[in-house]
Amino acid sequence: MVEEFSKSVEEGLRLSKRIYFGKDRAVSPPKPPPTMSKSNTSYLPTAPMLYAVIHNPAIVDNPDVPSYQPYVHGKCDPPALIPLHMTAVHLQAQCYLDAAAFLTLSATFRLHCVSGSRFCDCIVAVPVPHQGSILGVEVSVHRKSYSTLLVDMKDKNGKENMIQCQDGGFIGPNLFTLHIPQIDGGSKLSVKFSWYEKILYSNDEFFLNVPFTFPDFVNPVGKMSKKEKIEITVNGIAGSELLYHKASHPMKTVRNNAGSTGFLYEADVLSWSKTDFSFSYVVPDSSSHISGGVLLESAPVDDFDQRDMFCMYLHPGNLQSKKIFRKDIVFVIDVSGSMRGKLIDETKNALSVALSKLDPDDSFSIIAFNGDIYQFSKSMELASKDAVERAIEWININFVAGGDTNILHPLNTAIEMLSDAQSSVPIIFLVTDGTVEHERQICDVIKNHVTNGESMTPRIYTFGIGPFCNNYFLRMLATISRGQHLAALDADLIESQMLQFFHKASSIVLANITADIFNGLNDVEVFPFHIPDLSSDGPLIFSGRYNGSFPKDLEIKGVLADFSNFVIDMKIEEAKEIPVQRICARDQIEYLTAQAWLSNDEKLEQRVAKLSLQTGFISEYTLMANLENDLRKNVKESDRKKEVSKKSHHKKTGAKEQGNRMFLLPHLGIGFGNLAATAENIQPGRHEPKGPDAAEIFVKRATNCCSSFCNSCCCMSCIHACTRINTQCANAITQLCVGLGCLSCLECCADICCSGNES
Repeated sequence: MVEEFSKSVEEGLRLSKRIYFGKDRAVSPPKPPPTMSKSNTSYLPTAPMLYAVIHNPAIVDNPDVPSYQPYVHGKCDPPALIPLHMTAVHLQAQCYLDAAAFLTLSATFRLHCVSGSRFCDCIVAVPVPHQGSILGVEVSVHRKSYSTLLVDMKDKNGKENMIQCQDGGFIGPNLFTLHIPQIDGGSKLSVKFSWYEKILYSNDEFFLNVPFTFPDFVNPVGKMSKKEKIEITVNGIAGSELLYHKASHPMKTVRNNAGSTGFLYEADVLSWSKTDFSFSYVVPDSSSHISGGVLLESAPVDDFDQRDMFCMYLHPGNLQSKKIFRKDIVFVIDVSGSMRGKLIDETKNALSVALSKLDPDDSFSIIAFNGDIYQFSKSMELASKDAVERAIEWININFVAGGDTNILHPLNTAIEMLSDAQSSVPIIFLVTDGTVEHERQICDVIKNHVTNGESMTPRIYTFGIGPFCNNYFLRMLATISRGQHLAALDADLIESQMLQFFHKASSIVLANITADIFNGLNDVEVFPFHIPDLSSDGPLIFSGRYNGSFPKDLEIKGVLADFSNFVIDMKIEEAKEIPVQRICARDQIEYLTAQAWLSNDEKLEQRVAKLSLQTGFISEYTLMANLENDLRKNVKESDRKKEVSKKSHHKKTGAKEQGNRMFLLPHLGIGFGNLAATAENIQPGRHEPKGPDAAEIFVKRATNCCSSFCNSCCCMSCIHACTRINTQCANAITQLCVGLGCLSCLECCADICCSGNES
């Protein structure tokens, strides 16, 4: 679908040559960079943008100064997408606890490519970064406004008045789209995009990267000055010092309060930003050791869960002092039929690099699995240079995609291989793109092993590829074993994301973490229920709910890399400017959804839905809707209601009666896997859409020949007849007609059928 979107934009740019701006001439589509010239995704948005949806190319014109346009026969199918000109942009970012960033981009666009007497739909497109989440879109134009909101999937109240949309939502893993209907040519649209990102961490430095690259064709014609503005606020713990490091755009410090620092970039520019906005900073720590604290927040009055909230954070300390655990690691890699092609190639590349990064005193093995298992070695091998080279050679020979998917057998084999692990953290690194039967039973097997095993049980780090695997099953496997989970929905990022995830798994500095919070509270819940290990690649944050008085003193315990015991006294304080619930909401939703899946608990599902509605994060149990508010209709309805109220004072008026419409978008969740697609070894992104039937083929081909041809009686008879023949026959008839047209027979047919219907 993303390829189709890119092609539609390319077609729209070609179509925009029709627009004439006087001395500035027509807008010509820019050529992609040489490295992208053959890419099918060259024209995907690299920042939040708006597009005009063009079905009828005849409406494309300058809305201010109409020009002579040659008549265009036929329609655009699929519709062309013309990027709108942007006239103002303002980016705001709120960063919290060096972990989460909430971003808002406000921009003004103009429908510059449609005649003033015509209208078209528009598409909002937001590239959501990896591990990000769309929070909402607001659009206002003339006396209409549109805003997204979440609705409970199981709540039937008002659903009968909603319009079910087939378009919109995510096309591809990271591109969110929203349709805005019937915008008049020349209109100005004010748009606000909101989304969430995770702050990245590397080498004691925190990074924020925001899609902020605007192509030349969104610049308005002429040398008018444009204002570009970026504001960023970094909110840390009160008393913590922030050292500003670097940014892609020239930022200046405008505020430096206790725990909060503000930066601003503002400039008049001739063309919009050509680079993404990147910002990095360092939080100096006088202590070289692991540090941490607790933030407390009272439940809001309107909170469905009236228990108070806490958020705990642990920081691994300075880079120079970090000592990581020795590793015994078994790579368990899916080589079933659906992994063929790019998926298996990316996985092989990532695994080869990961093996080369092992320390000589680490030990490893590899299990490839489909319906059977294939082992590099029956026992663990030290990661010597020779062993790593042999392993890479074995991978290149044995990683051939084919067969079914069976996860339990290789997991049991890996656990058995790690049963003798000593003085290390045993790790199973599981990579799969599929869903299997009996996933709940697999979780029970791992849970029993963790309960009955040694103190340092194998951690399962699960890496899910594509849309067909059950990421909630994989998350639960990781949670049970103190591991972690990552979903790679974009095949192009498999290698880079897998290597980042491997670095997290292989750089543990504190294991078997426990908190004595359970001793002082009557009702306490921690997300996740097994606290994962602390890695050197960034802070560890976990949260929960409680009733009662939170302990004034709290200790966190764990085991260091030399297997000595570690205890730290946590600093406890009230969260003042830091919204604890909002920061932790996404992780809580994902963990609770995994629990609801495992237990088939409808009460947990409803709890997830309520948390989703309250915080704005999408979930598997909520849907996103687009609410249209038409002020013109509302004024008329208000006048009508005054007359009606004289007769009936108790009549209730719903959203539909008030002149508003609500459009229900397709489900935005990642789902619980696709067992059928896994069984059939379907590759991610390989769904073949149902082709048009014979009549549709004939209509489309005929429409492209003559815009009024299809309204005639004899032509319609042909179309009705075509519904009774197959697709191949329809194609043959169409080709025959076109051939006859070349001999002027089609002109005769048009004279007979279309007399009196000429446009």
